[in-house]
Amino acid sequence: MPAVRVRVPGFLPSTSGLRFANAFPSAPFWRFQLGRWIRVEIGDVANGLCGGMTFLAADHHRAGTAPPLDPVAPAVGSELHDRILRRQVDSFAGGRLPFRFWSLASPLRPAREAAWARALARVGVDLHSRTDVMVAREWPQIRRELDAGHLVPLGLVRVVSANPLALARNHQVLAWGYDLAGDRLTLRIYDPNRPGDDDVTLSLDVSDPGSDAAPAWSGPDGPVVAFFRAPYRPAPADRG
Repeated sequence: MPAVRVRVPGFLPSTSGLRFANAFPSAPFWRFQLGRWIRVEIGDVANGLCGGMTFLAADHHRAGTAPPLDPVAPAVGSELHDRILRRQVDSFAGGRLPFRFWSLASPLRPAREAAWARALARVGVDLHSRTDVMVAREWPQIRRELDAGHLVPLGLVRVVSANPLALARNHQVLAWGYDLAGDRLTLRIYDPNRPGDDDVTLSLDVSDPGSDAAPAWSGPDGPVVAFFRAPYRPAPADRG
């Protein structure tokens, strides 16, 4: 079977991604003023805004506009920083994205797909193996989107843990194409941690959803144990 090669027209990380890396100066993610004397600060943007960066790159490509050309991360309070921050919040999808990360990281998921996992799924409990989720559920939907010429934001699960604090170790990226040679899938990735790099890839053997196949990540920043489509909607027109 000949290899299949698909690319989203007009997108390359080196020309369509943001020019700066996902590294921001420390500042609260959210800041609330409660009355006159109490100020509450939550989170720290220095932990990364990868979701906001991938969504913003996808917004510009969808609109046919050039991405920001800033070579360094924008200052806190700047218009660009605020846009990225708003899209980061949007990427959380009202909590659905963090829950999906936490669910796929569950140590209760079997290494291989099991009959009991399929039985639980019939009553609404998702404990399918991570390979089954990627091969049988996520990859077909990702493929349809890429075949249609649409960029696909992805969530990368990097740790198996039930600890919610481990969510900070996960990552968001943007799939802009794929190669399929037999059963070997290679997704082409825009990674906000590696600006300008057109050679970032995420690979997986998609031959058997019942196996214990694991993704191969080309980056130096830790393994990936699962991936999934992140919910994406274009930014409202009045937000730019």
